[in-house]
Amino acid sequence: MTNFHVAPNRVPWPPIIYLAAIAVAVVLGLIYPLPWITEPISDLLFAAGWLAVAGVVAIEVSAMRALKRGKTTIRPDRASDHLVTSGAFSFTRNPIYFGNTLLMIAIGLIAGSVWFIIMALVAAFATQKLAIEREEKHLQARFGKKYLDYARKVRRWI
Repeated sequence: MTNFHVAPNRVPWPPIIYLAAIAVAVVLGLIYPLPWITEPISDLLFAAGWLAVAGVVAIEVSAMRALKRGKTTIRPDRASDHLVTSGAFSFTRNPIYFGNTLLMIAIGLIAGSVWFIIMALVAAFATQKLAIEREEKHLQARFGKKYLDYARKVRRWI
């Protein structure tokens, strides 16, 4: 099925959303800092945050390599040339967006900022509504049953 009538977004929403969420988290943290968990739990959360950063790097690198091997674009405002289902795409349909969300949560754990964790969830929701749902329509129109089979096997987030 090669129906190209459903195009991806013209605006690359995900990077804009996540950068805005980071900016809002920083500003809110400065204006109205929220209480954080005390030691020793805070030390464990700090360590967990750094482990999450390592996980983000692995997920993002895997996703970018898979897209490169699949000869398709990483840009959310461009049409996909090929359906990529390998690497990080084998356990989440949106590994880069998942990685961005996890990175914000990790920063929150490392910095002891509840705002980063809250804004990570807001950014994930906004990304789903402004980008993912349209991207899924594009992929379904572009790849048909192949995409639908993939979507049945692999979750949108994790």
